[in-house]
Amino acid sequence: AQRRSARVFSSEEIPLEAVRRCIDAACSAPSGAHKQPWTFCLITNNELKRDIRQAAEQEEFRNYHGRMSPEWLDDLKPFQTNHIKPFIEEAPALIVVFKQVHDETVEGGKKANYYVNESVGIAVGMLLVALHNIGLVALTHTPSPMGFLADVLKRPSNERAFLNIPIGFPSEGLEVPDLKRKSRDQVLVEYP
Repeated sequence: AQRRSARVFSSEEIPLEAVRRCIDAACSAPSGAHKQPWTFCLITNNELKRDIRQAAEQEEFRNYHGRMSPEWLDDLKPFQTNHIKPFIEEAPALIVVFKQVHDETVEGGKKANYYVNESVGIAVGMLLVALHNIGLVALTHTPSPMGFLADVLKRPSNERAFLNIPIGFPSEGLEVPDLKRKSRDQVLVEYP
């Protein structure tokens, strides 16, 4: 109940080995045919974070100035967001998650992966809980389209960006919108 998304991070160093263990926990997620169709890229390099921010802001500018519907923009008002994304550089680390749409054989062929979005989504959910449990905050950032992430990080052609997750300790006095989660009776239907 305490987990919240954060867009402002402390510059305090984070425990990278603990973060790696959180990624290990995420990789224990169930997946279609146990194919584990995910790649987690842990980025602490400041130049790479800068390159990702610049590319993300270009896409986000297009989103906020034409791609997003008026209803979508209205729904974003409580978050006071725009196309400027300083948190990408300010967060001590980014975890960019890629989904593997297929595996590649040694001969250059393709092997199917199954339930890729579901599998990667479960793994990311487990990652977010694990990060929260070690005292870090995270943001699920989706600057769609996200093809630039594969370009910047030089990922293979079978991978597609799924999420960019800035992580770190919360900044001193971090404030987040006062949002309420749906009540149990709004999300749970029981069939006794």
